[in-house]
Amino acid sequence: MRSVLRPGAWLAGGFVAGLSWALLATAGPRSPASAGGASSEAAAPTASATLGSPPSPSPAAPAPEPPEQRDPSAVEGLLTFRGNATRSYYGEGPVPTDPTVAWTYPRRAMCSDSTVGGHTKQWCGTGWTGQPAVFQRDGRTWLAVGAYDRKLHFLDADSGVPLLPPFATGDIIKGSVTVDPDGFPLVYSGSRDDEYRIVAIDGAEARQLWSLSADAVSPTLWNDDWDSSGLVVDVHLFVGGENSQVHVVKLNRGDDEAGRVTVDPRLVFHAPGWDDELLADVGDSNVSIEGSVTLVGDTLYFANSGGLVQGWDVSGLDGGTPERVFRFWTGDDTDATVVADEEGMLYVASQWERRNARGRRVGQVIKLDPSRPRDPLVWSVHDTGDDLAGVWATPALHADVLYVPTHGGQLLAIDGRTGTVRWRKQLPGPVWSSPVVVDDVLIQGDCSGTLSAYDLTDTAVEPPTLWQVSLGGCIESTPAVWRGGIYVGTRAGFVVGVRSGRATRR
Repeated sequence: MRSVLRPGAWLAGGFVAGLSWALLATAGPRSPASAGGASSEAAAPTASATLGSPPSPSPAAPAPEPPEQRDPSAVEGLLTFRGNATRSYYGEGPVPTDPTVAWTYPRRAMCSDSTVGGHTKQWCGTGWTGQPAVFQRDGRTWLAVGAYDRKLHFLDADSGVPLLPPFATGDIIKGSVTVDPDGFPLVYSGSRDDEYRIVAIDGAEARQLWSLSADAVSPTLWNDDWDSSGLVVDVHLFVGGENSQVHVVKLNRGDDEAGRVTVDPRLVFHAPGWDDELLADVGDSNVSIEGSVTLVGDTLYFANSGGLVQGWDVSGLDGGTPERVFRFWTGDDTDATVVADEEGMLYVASQWERRNARGRRVGQVIKLDPSRPRDPLVWSVHDTGDDLAGVWATPALHADVLYVPTHGGQLLAIDGRTGTVRWRKQLPGPVWSSPVVVDDVLIQGDCSGTLSAYDLTDTAVEPPTLWQVSLGGCIESTPAVWRGGIYVGTRAGFVVGVRSGRATRR
């Protein structure tokens, strides 16, 4: 099996043993939709977990072999939310030391109306999770980001100038886009318009090659949005949907006679993110998968809005079917992405919305040991205030510490081994932006519109502030750090590039 887990490229932060199988079609591909246009604190309570009755996965069948030939070493960058399969890679330095806003895009705020639950409102800029992808291509540093104007944008990261016209979808884009790690000029992104798309960027305009509809599988619950950032490993795309299903697609990438990229995707596996036990416990159908999937060895982990954390063994699937091997209920909405360390321990952050006995007992930030599936809880930290509480952001692992911003605006540093809170800082809440750490510098956005950098050289002490820069709007999205630049969108309607010592341009 070809490895894409190489230093310096999209999975430069380590991970994952070999993943080899032939996975198994459940339904044929959705017919390509019409192409979109160019113009988108610490405690350790006792808790047990049982595997229970797993949801019924799809049946298996062989999938066609792809004619894939591109060089996987060709792409360097931060190519998916949190950069690698364990969601623990944050980019590459140097981090700016004297930051200023180098550019702002576009000239007018990116806004559009969107309707959910029968309520229509205007959405502007980029939101949760909304981390730009940054990558090297054809001698340039590209930036790809989905926005609330319903479009995918492709920019020169140095200047903020568009490299391609925006690609329009039918509704807002909330999640982080993924760029193909294997040299194929492809971008993967979901929209609230029901579709998860594969878009080619090898021409003068982006073009849609394929899409997966949220209603292409059954059964489904909740809605048809796609907040999850897809994960491409070898020949497969893994992605969760707010239809409450997890999907695996065999991509079958190639090139046509004219050298233009092609795909012939097959949906080869899908399974519900819920089971009957969960539905009985939560008492509703809000069980959507909003966080991104995480892959550790041959186990695919994900969580959902019902608080169910699952692990599925996706190895040895020639003529077989993935098997659920891990189940843990946090008790509350878990939209943050599961993060894994080098030992395969899982770090999970949950909200405090249902405010039930299970969530109060288990905690809002937890460490799980999946090798102990019947009693996996290692430690937990509680955040159950009366007002803003719980966690929306995805925690960041660095050295021996887990960094977690809470909904109420506390930035917590938690000892990764013991679960002891080493220090906390109060930021303007709510804080949904996920922290990133590059070159011992923690970068955190907040809802006052301030992007802050903290010196983590000594993880045993509260870090001094290195710098702060105002970006003019609430920062819900996760920053991307790449070779001297920091890139992030705000709810004011813009994406900004931050660098050292350069004049602001718009």
